[in-house]
Amino acid sequence: MRTVGAVVRGIRTPIIREGDDLVTVVRDSVLAAAREENIHFHDRDVLAVTESVVARAAGNYATVQDIADDIRAKFGVDHLGLVFPITSRNRFAIVLRGIAMGVKKITLVLSYPADEVGNHLFDEELLENSGVNPYSDVLTEEQYRAAFGYVQHPFTGVDYVEYYKELIRACGCQVEIVFSNRPEAVLERTKNVLCCDIHTRERTRRRLLKAGAEKVLTLDGLLNAPVNGSGYNEQYGLLGSNKSSEDRIKLFPRDCQRFVDALAAAMKEAVGRNIECMIYGDGAFKDPIGKIWELADPVVSPACTPGLLGTPNELKIKYLADNDYAGLSGAELREAVAGSIRAKDADLKGNMASQGTTPRQLTDLIGSLCDLTSGSGDKGTPVVFIQGYFDNYAQEG
Repeated sequence: MRTVGAVVRGIRTPIIREGDDLVTVVRDSVLAAAREENIHFHDRDVLAVTESVVARAAGNYATVQDIADDIRAKFGVDHLGLVFPITSRNRFAIVLRGIAMGVKKITLVLSYPADEVGNHLFDEELLENSGVNPYSDVLTEEQYRAAFGYVQHPFTGVDYVEYYKELIRACGCQVEIVFSNRPEAVLERTKNVLCCDIHTRERTRRRLLKAGAEKVLTLDGLLNAPVNGSGYNEQYGLLGSNKSSEDRIKLFPRDCQRFVDALAAAMKEAVGRNIECMIYGDGAFKDPIGKIWELADPVVSPACTPGLLGTPNELKIKYLADNDYAGLSGAELREAVAGSIRAKDADLKGNMASQGTTPRQLTDLIGSLCDLTSGSGDKGTPVVFIQGYFDNYAQEG
């Protein structure tokens, strides 16, 4: 019986620069790791590359001035409402700078006690005795401070309300901050609105238009085409962007399917195996301490080879052991469970023996695994190589 299942390895690469041939860099880095670690390749091994280096190699960058110019071109107003941005120095602060440079006044509507990905302005326990109803109450900054005070984020030490306010002012733009979980609250101040939420953006947009907004865009409607010769993303615009420098952002990568297909072809030529390839960004999981959901990208994976499409089709071993084969043990139990796995239906939907297995897209599961493996700091492993992910208990050798 095999004693090892899935094996996940972070692969170190050279520092990726704009213009690098990323397919060659990734292939050569994996082959070097294989020689060093005596890795043998198999069909359906998974090779995943972080979106950051894909965008970097392709030079998909834009400046805050590009954002400001796009804001002017698409809104053409002095006063703009921003609804439901996430509170992030890396993800949104630099985008906010560009927006503030493009208008004269911003009404900023922050959701409370947290943004959509779980970054908290304050501990939600403070709501209990505050007399504030987060479902209906619209607070001015003065009312917010009276109820919840000046709270610094426990991980970053930043008061994001003050941080965003001063950032906007530093761009020569007036700012009014409002706290509400109803996007319609912004319409009492301005009818021109940019929806800054990520996963709920279309619903927010529909609600605002229904309530009488004049012009409403979402973040994927900005930098969805080149501005001043900048980078862009035709599908996601500013969604998935993050800070590159004080005046420049890196956008979510383009031409992702072309990249993964080229990488799969290069690996097939090099090792003679069908290696599944994908690009991954933020994983989708919740931190129980910080309560952050993590997924600040529009999707976990913008592209993959066909073998990574779909969801797992797995039986729950503990269900089989506790129910169907409760009277068995040892080798007899092992063979009975393995036999059920070998004979399982191609689609286990509705089968009680599959209850509790994770009904998520494979790319979301694998992308989250990769994000946790590579991290976002100084590990130096923007490539993740996974073996045995699709193996099961019934497979030998």
